[in-house]
Amino acid sequence: MFLKNSRYAAVPVVGAAAPRGDGGEVTVVTLRPLPATAGEPSAVRGHDQLDAMSEARYRDASRYWHIADANTELEAAELTREPGRVIQVPRS
Repeated sequence: MFLKNSRYAAVPVVGAAAPRGDGGEVTVVTLRPLPATAGEPSAVRGHDQLDAMSEARYRDASRYWHIADANTELEAAELTREPGRVIQVPRS
């Protein structure tokens, strides 16, 4: 159901898939506890996006969630909304 490098790959499924408005399905999973993740402070620049930061750091844009997990923001896009904000970016 999820790619093996997804942060949800090992998260247990809670129930059957629920229908979406566009005819697709949404699979319901349990909440995923955030791992303790060390990071290096990095100031957000005006054009930064997590996927681009991930591509630059890890050479893999799909690993943006590693940066999201290292911070406490509930909405990942909020991490890069304010230029000058200092966020944690894991080394690997």
